[in-house]
Amino acid sequence: MWSMSSNRNIHNKTGTGHINRQAVYDLISDIPPGKVITYGQLATLLGNSRAARGIGKVLNQNPRPIIVPCHRVVCSDGHVGGYMYGKNQKISLLLKEGIPIDDDRIKDFEKYKI
Repeated sequence: MWSMSSNRNIHNKTGTGHINRQAVYDLISDIPPGKVITYGQLATLLGNSRAARGIGKVLNQNPRPIIVPCHRVVCSDGHVGGYMYGKNQKISLLLKEGIPIDDDRIKDFEKYKI
């Protein structure tokens, strides 16, 4: 079972009130291959369950997209969602990790969700 690394700093906001980008990237870096997490789950882990859209904006600016595997972040209904290199690339990466997808949606979603 996945668990967040205990040494991660997950404070939800910086001093300016914005989402802490590094905290988002740190959490995503801990997601193992073959597993996904939702934007909402990340927002909740960061202490602001209403920040799912903000998480998406942070991920769209990910400076290291394979090292920080933002392709493993999906919508709460199992749709793969967007990706900085296009949805087809995101689907390809998820398929390579053994996550089955049909019509842009993860099959048996709960099995792959953290």
